[in-house]
Amino acid sequence: MPIYQSRSPIIHNYWIKAYGINGAYGHFPVQPDNVADAIRGLRALGLAGCNITLPHKLAAMPLMDTLTPMAKRMGAINCIVVGEDGHLTGHNNDGFGYIQSLRDEDPNWRADKGPIVVLGAGGAARAVVIALIEAGATSVRLLNRTRTTAERLAEGLAPIVEVHEWSQRQEALRGAALLVNATSQGMYGQEPLDIQLDTLPADAWVSDLIYVPLETPLLAAAQARGHRAVNGLGMLINQAIPAFEAWFGVRPHVTPELKQQILATF
Repeated sequence: MPIYQSRSPIIHNYWIKAYGINGAYGHFPVQPDNVADAIRGLRALGLAGCNITLPHKLAAMPLMDTLTPMAKRMGAINCIVVGEDGHLTGHNNDGFGYIQSLRDEDPNWRADKGPIVVLGAGGAARAVVIALIEAGATSVRLLNRTRTTAERLAEGLAPIVEVHEWSQRQEALRGAALLVNATSQGMYGQEPLDIQLDTLPADAWVSDLIYVPLETPLLAAAQARGHRAVNGLGMLINQAIPAFEAWFGVRPHVTPELKQQILATF
């Protein structure tokens, strides 16, 4: 993603100030050819760690000394923690952030309420699918424009995860309790997601991992039909909580003031 779209510096610098920590969080744009050098530099610079965003979540994995069990299962990392001895541990907090974003909307939300449709088969989609299964999902319908990519994601996740043809996406919505867009379609500069919601049950939730813009065409269409619509901002904020705790030893709180500061940037 375009690194300067990220609101992570706002989140972490707010907490750094709130908890009186001597530190700072910033953007570090890194080209794919320089990922290894950049990660080796974390030790030399004495940094506590960093976040990893697209397209580096996979490339950074083999550069870690240790991977958490969840990072191994998700097959990607979004957070690096540098130990006092320079030991690099790769984490993936995306799944935690996603599930918490739904529970922030409704503490009684359940993953086993009904079938879940996930669009996309990249690293974000895998994080969401694994997190949904961990949360108790019993049926996930996975669709991607390239079916083979979806099939790779689904390996070892049957019978909960079933791959459906992209051309059958309207039919896949029937009876679903949650629709998740884990593609980049709908992001600024991208084409809108090509899907109609006519076959989606009226009480289903619609979730989009995108937060720039806050209201994608998909979410606008969902709200127009009366669906509960959840953008990707909650996922971003919540995945930052365990990262901050790992770096600084403090479990931060999400406050209304923090949310206001983030929303003021849109």
